[in-house]
Amino acid sequence: MQPLQGLTVVTLEHAIAAPFATRQLADLGARVIKIERPGSGDFARGYDERVRGLSSHFVWTNRSKESLTLDVKHPQAARILERLVLEKADVVVQNLAPGAAARLGLGYDRLAPLKPSLIVCDISGYGDDPQRTGTYRDKKAYDLLIQSESGFVSVTGTPDEPVKAGPSIADIAAGMYAYSNILAALLQRGQTGRGRRIDISMLEALVEWTSYPLYYAFEGAAPPPRTGASHATIYPYGLFPAGDGTHVMLGLQNEREWVSFCDKVLQRPELAQDPRFTANFRRVAQRDALRAIIVEAFMPLTGAQVVERLEAAQIASAQVNTMDDVWRHPQLKARGRWTEVGSPAGPLPALLPPGSWDDGPRMDPIPALGEHTDLILRELGYAPGAIAALREAKAV
Repeated sequence: MQPLQGLTVVTLEHAIAAPFATRQLADLGARVIKIERPGSGDFARGYDERVRGLSSHFVWTNRSKESLTLDVKHPQAARILERLVLEKADVVVQNLAPGAAARLGLGYDRLAPLKPSLIVCDISGYGDDPQRTGTYRDKKAYDLLIQSESGFVSVTGTPDEPVKAGPSIADIAAGMYAYSNILAALLQRGQTGRGRRIDISMLEALVEWTSYPLYYAFEGAAPPPRTGASHATIYPYGLFPAGDGTHVMLGLQNEREWVSFCDKVLQRPELAQDPRFTANFRRVAQRDALRAIIVEAFMPLTGAQVVERLEAAQIASAQVNTMDDVWRHPQLKARGRWTEVGSPAGPLPALLPPGSWDDGPRMDPIPALGEHTDLILRELGYAPGAIAALREAKAV
């Protein structure tokens, strides 16, 4: 039996943050009913067509879900949605604009008296708790905007230019905290029988992920410098060229490794006692001089020879893989981490979620828009004629 089997999640979601949270609930066996706009659906469906005509964003975050199309502003559709929540849902998740769910009658304050066991998770850019609004509550919030607002962009990139993270980390952070808070609320409900409201802010999630740079700049101190693909406060820890044009990512964590690096990798044991480099903070301060020494030592070597020396010295290293390399990564293959999921475009490869359990994660198909509408309406007692009438009225 999967951990969340028997639980039903109703979600009004789009883009990444909420869909990523609910996909993880689906991975654990929850039934996730995704409410989508008739005709267009989750706007992430239209971000690109990179996966055999499907959106890469949508493929990643929407397996194992059921798609129900409802025009939630249509009176008949609104009644269907309310019935679905009150009769079926254990959890409601939404990342609509702040206040939109409440205007649709789906706010926790309205639903809790009707169904005290219900868990409602609201995801927004800056927080949607009516008791703690702040002046940013109604600002539009997209991933890159939150990366900027949180300070993340200011400490990421090169000295010449700040950059964003490649993945949508603000959305992912919010989705992870929504997921973990929902699991905690389910455990609490098991003890008390009562649900609760969860208010997830993308800004708060990513400020938490900003981690040590925030404390590094404590009480007005200078923040960590932007150092590209090198670590800002540990050195040597970053990307170095070899003589054959390849690059090697390597990292040292302590003085024992520094001595070994000088002896077995650079083959200059005396360098370990150079007063410029005898502690990490000194190496950071002298990173340009030390980098020049390392680059000079690596120039006669191929990337493979550099890695061979690093492994002999027990210094951590990694390849700078492309996305194509990751699809073919030998460690993922050796651990059996790839499977397939169905989709409107046919079977697609999918990475099993981290962690494992005896029954394995649920890996059901990615839904076509409205694929499960008739099924769910029949569960609610609608006859074929009534469903046809709803379609005629453009409610579904």
